[in-house]
Amino acid sequence: MQVVRTKAEVRKAVRAARAQGKSVGLVPTMGALHAGHRSLVDTSVANCDFTIVSVFVNPTQFGPGEDLDAYPRTLEADAALCEAAGADLIFAPDPDEMYGAAAATTVHVSGVSEGLCGAFRPVHFDGVTTVVCKLLNIAAVDRAYFGEKDYQQLVVIRTMVADLDIATEIVGVATVREPDGLALSSRNKYLSDQQRAAAPSLRQALLAGAKAAADGASGCEAEQVVADVLAAEPLFRAQYISAVDPDTLEPREDDGLPMVIAAAAYMGETRLIDNIRVEG
Repeated sequence: MQVVRTKAEVRKAVRAARAQGKSVGLVPTMGALHAGHRSLVDTSVANCDFTIVSVFVNPTQFGPGEDLDAYPRTLEADAALCEAAGADLIFAPDPDEMYGAAAATTVHVSGVSEGLCGAFRPVHFDGVTTVVCKLLNIAAVDRAYFGEKDYQQLVVIRTMVADLDIATEIVGVATVREPDGLALSSRNKYLSDQQRAAAPSLRQALLAGAKAAADGASGCEAEQVVADVLAAEPLFRAQYISAVDPDTLEPREDDGLPMVIAAAAYMGETRLIDNIRVEG
């Protein structure tokens, strides 16, 4: 497995893979890799002949006061995980290599980027779509893999790819969880022992809301069920709880399936997100 730092090296490696008739997959990450990322790499390795993992803490998707400087950088450990999974290439650029000093273009996806997390992190998805668009243009891959824990991100990127006619299939991969149900996240390491013990309440609240929706509750009623269960855990402070259409992310205020119930909540200074899909 190679670790490269420049766009030119990525393009050279992809040309060599293509010359051998290989399909190419991409797993975009910000590093600090865990078993959730490993599942993305495993899926790419299983379905593509050549797998690239990008490791780049993208400054443009962090807003004022967010944890850009504190975000863990663990490239050596990340490379070991990727190599063990069978990845072929890590692309680990610095911000100057990715953007350049004179970069003047931002990719904005309206509509699906504006609710849920987008309502509270107004610059976040512009940063995500811009860097992902650049990665897809740099590597020109067949498939790119994203976790369903970041459900809004997955919908935003699929919308961008469709709207801009980018010839990459966007593949969602199921959320990986701890045995107690907590979704794996690089930010879980910020939790104290007491917070970590209480954190699965977010998943439990979403499961309760999903059961209510499956039993005929409206979107608003399902949201209230989630809110009530989460309120029973005093360490959590809900930021939003929303039942939405899985494709458009429009609110599901009345009854109607399928729906995705998504939530973001703070435990101390640590922001956790999760979601659950309820089928018809």
